[in-house]
Amino acid sequence: MRSLLKLIFVLIFSTGLSAQNPSVDIEKYSFGIELSDNDDIISGTTDIHYKLRSATDSIVLDLVMMDEAGKGMKVDSILSGGKILKFKQYNEKLAIVNPQDTSALKIYYHGVPKDGLIISKNKYGDRTFFGDNWPNRAHNWLPVIDHPSDKAFVDFKVTVPSHYQVVANGRLKELSNLESGEVYYHYSSEVALPTKVMVIGVAEFAVQHLEEIQDIPVSSWVYRENKEAGFYDYAQAKKVLEYFIEKIGPYPYSKLANVQSTTRFGGMENASNIFYFENSVTGKRESEFLIAHEIAHQWFGDSASETDWSHLWLSEGFATYLTDLYAEDTYGKAKLDEKLKDERDQVIAFSKKSNTPVVDSSRTNYIELLNANSYEKGAWTLHMLRRKIGDENFWSSIRQYYQKYKLSNASTEDLKNVFEEVSGQDLDAFFRQWVLQYGHPVIKSDWSYKRKTIQLTIEQLQENNFNFPLQIKFHYKDGTSEIKDLEISEKAENFEFRSDKKPVKIELDPETNLLFEEAGA
Repeated sequence: MRSLLKLIFVLIFSTGLSAQNPSVDIEKYSFGIELSDNDDIISGTTDIHYKLRSATDSIVLDLVMMDEAGKGMKVDSILSGGKILKFKQYNEKLAIVNPQDTSALKIYYHGVPKDGLIISKNKYGDRTFFGDNWPNRAHNWLPVIDHPSDKAFVDFKVTVPSHYQVVANGRLKELSNLESGEVYYHYSSEVALPTKVMVIGVAEFAVQHLEEIQDIPVSSWVYRENKEAGFYDYAQAKKVLEYFIEKIGPYPYSKLANVQSTTRFGGMENASNIFYFENSVTGKRESEFLIAHEIAHQWFGDSASETDWSHLWLSEGFATYLTDLYAEDTYGKAKLDEKLKDERDQVIAFSKKSNTPVVDSSRTNYIELLNANSYEKGAWTLHMLRRKIGDENFWSSIRQYYQKYKLSNASTEDLKNVFEEVSGQDLDAFFRQWVLQYGHPVIKSDWSYKRKTIQLTIEQLQENNFNFPLQIKFHYKDGTSEIKDLEISEKAENFEFRSDKKPVKIELDPETNLLFEEAGA
């Protein structure tokens, strides 16, 4: 066991917070979970099917070890091919001696989850259990490789007291009443998922099955006390789903369940069963854009996932901007501009507190990546990219990127390459300044009118120089206006325009196409 302990230390400090064992590819998890109303202890079995990419003496998984207070998971035994295997738990790792002659493991364990599976009471005082894995909290209750790059098929086999209903990833394969008085649910996903979106939800639900959208069953799972309001609110998912299928391509999963939940986040894009915060149900349809954001994630974040956490904007930026595009399609460009201006304000405010780029590998607490760079600046990057290459090339690039990386993983470089291939443009400089370097243009403008000539000076006040198109709108006393298109590449540039009329004011970026900060505004 001493050599195994030494191996654990080597792997912990060489691989960081998640196991990411390059020698092992997990192909499928089958989680057996028993839940009770008597206590918060879960009894678990996990069957793992894997393949070896290269020879290795051990298989290292992520699993939070039980502490002195009894919180965490204790592994009881591990079997493979009928053999009992040696293993070692250490902090958040589970190292298993590789049996060499098999490709399957069965892990028996139990404990009270420190996190990841939230066991609590909802706002009505009813007991609930909700998986809440993002970003890498699945290993608080499940033995996994807890990283988005290692996707696997998943089954959940959940035994609960009979007054509960269970929702989980994939299709419901079995629902059985047991002699013990409990109920057994078996869900199975037909495609591989990242662990961040492998979850169960257990509560006393009211369930409404809506009509299918292009052969995809859509359902609403809400607390029984607000059943009518919840069914009304979550029915908006139908038109959202239709929009994204039309614009992106076929929905990647076998169902879409929209679930009222009691967890940490406002919404969580769990694959095929989205969890929304419990007060998202109001009966007033106030969460339409939240629903759109989480449904967009089914394509981007769940199916086409980032290769690593530093590329989170490929998930959150996409979901944010696709929600903006849904808003534009549904309510018009004025709504798009309204949302973009609000998002621009959030980017500017965040930049005052953090001088990090969108692709940020400096974070070790991944929750810190849930910031305006990943969401709003990511959305603005896509918006400016759309304006740069045009709508047709933009949507073609989005669809081609998704088709290439669905059910897989991609990096920012992968995205850039697809957009370059479709548009025929060199986008190195664009991605470098907007995604890989900190900041945004801070623009100071000054103008004068002499001898029927408008003289305009544009200065960039930020540290890093940016190249960007800038529209200037000149407003005249007679109520007319005109827009001039400029290309800015220097720290300070002067422009002259002939005009028979003197402007009364100028307006920067009148059509909301540029992420920038106006000095003195």
